[in-house]
Amino acid sequence: MAINRRIVSDRDFNEVLDKQLKIRVFQHNQIVDGNALIVRFDDDVVVTQSGVGDISYHNREECEFFELKRR
Repeated sequence: MAINRRIVSDRDFNEVLDKQLKIRVFQHNQIVDGNALIVRFDDDVVVTQSGVGDISYHNREECEFFELKRR
């Protein structure tokens, strides 16, 4: 079973980036990126990578980010 923790603040994003934790990204109540790592972020954009050539750019205002913890 997976537990999701919402990532909101820069501190949250830094923690997930530093620990290389997997995240899920939702946009309009749909998963648009799952099981991805944060590569970098700023005030407007979060860049994720879920595979060797699979890099995505997500608008921070339009998306919701959740740390994915597995039990």
